[in-house]
Amino acid sequence: MKLSKAEEQVMQYLWKRDKAFMKDLLEDFPDPKPATTTVATLLKRMADKGFIAYTTVGKSREYYPLVKKSDYFSKHVNGLIKNFFNNSASQFASFFTKETNLSNEELEELRKIIDKQIKENKK
Repeated sequence: MKLSKAEEQVMQYLWKRDKAFMKDLLEDFPDPKPATTTVATLLKRMADKGFIAYTTVGKSREYYPLVKKSDYFSKHVNGLIKNFFNNSASQFASFFTKETNLSNEELEELRKIIDKQIKENKK
């Protein structure tokens, strides 16, 4: 299952905080802040989808993520590669490096990351 853009935004705040009450999440939104009912609806949908859960503290709910950020984005990047780049990581890498206007310094950093991963894979 996938999160909507608005749900993803709430999830980003929750990942950053690790756990939070709705008032905490509302504070994280830039102005103009969404209505409390809007955030409550998003949280309910996210819980129904299995992305978050909560514990009851008094009359309030403290929300926490059930899905790790790295797992969520890894799944979506793999889906992107599969759906838009014929399941070819090299086509994705070619597009990414050409179309994002990376500096030479950023490209060198990517090369180091890739070289390091190649060494680890050979072990």
